[in-house]
Amino acid sequence: MLGVELCGIRLDSPLISASGILDERAESMLRLLEAGASAVTTKSIGSGERKGNDNPVIAETECGLLNGMGLPNPGIDAFAREMEIMRNRRPDGVIIGSIFASEADGFAALARRMEDYGSSAIELNLSCPNARGFGDEVGSDPDTVLEITREVKRVTDIPVFVKLTPNVRSIVDLAKACEEGGADGIAAINTVRGMKIDVESFQPILSCRIGGMSGPAIKPIGIRCVYEITGEVDLPVIGIGGVLCGNDVVEYIMAGASAVGVGSGIHYRGLKIFEDIKREMLEFLERKELRLDDIVGIAHRR
Repeated sequence: MLGVELCGIRLDSPLISASGILDERAESMLRLLEAGASAVTTKSIGSGERKGNDNPVIAETECGLLNGMGLPNPGIDAFAREMEIMRNRRPDGVIIGSIFASEADGFAALARRMEDYGSSAIELNLSCPNARGFGDEVGSDPDTVLEITREVKRVTDIPVFVKLTPNVRSIVDLAKACEEGGADGIAAINTVRGMKIDVESFQPILSCRIGGMSGPAIKPIGIRCVYEITGEVDLPVIGIGGVLCGNDVVEYIMAGASAVGVGSGIHYRGLKIFEDIKREMLEFLERKELRLDDIVGIAHRR
């Protein structure tokens, strides 16, 4: 009853684990699939090993998490081993390989490698508000988004999802550039730029000062972005941001999302969040006497 098809990929539910949570090692990614995620998005992987920012890199706020990780990752060569384990242990598992680079050629080279490793799809992480040398500017310019998307599509045969930043004047302009570049879908949204200051020491808590906000506070922004994108662009959207319960997923789907990413919600509710959300969604649909297909984008028709 909760099954969906996303760019030709059959999922047993709309729930996808978002990039950045338990997704650097094969063992933790396998745990996500076993816990009920219909697909797992890998840690964003670059061309070489990246240490990330110095501690502190996480700050808890009243309404979500600020992270200043700085895209730490083992690099695409080392990540081959994790993908090999995944494919040997779960050959049927849907893996979305997330990648980042500073230019189109770099994205294309990484996408080819992820496809060779057995990824089911590619996620282009075009923005990170807390990584030195790779910030929102990569994904804030529609012409750059178009160029990167087009180059990656030129060299890959699997679906390509472009993850967009909300830290722009118009996310619809970016979505239209994705569509023109041949993207198969969009992931929206990435984290929102934020900051927290320790009033006792008079200084920012994160070592990088400004980080990326996730969690409940950004859900209304994510809903708005999905609604705007799906009203203007004919591409499937993975809605991401602030998902904690079944109603959150239903809201994203009503805004037009075809699937929904769960990220920091795992911090709040643990791995049981996937099965809990499925149960809550089924209870909602039964109470309303509806099917999942009935509510996709329904807010556009009201």
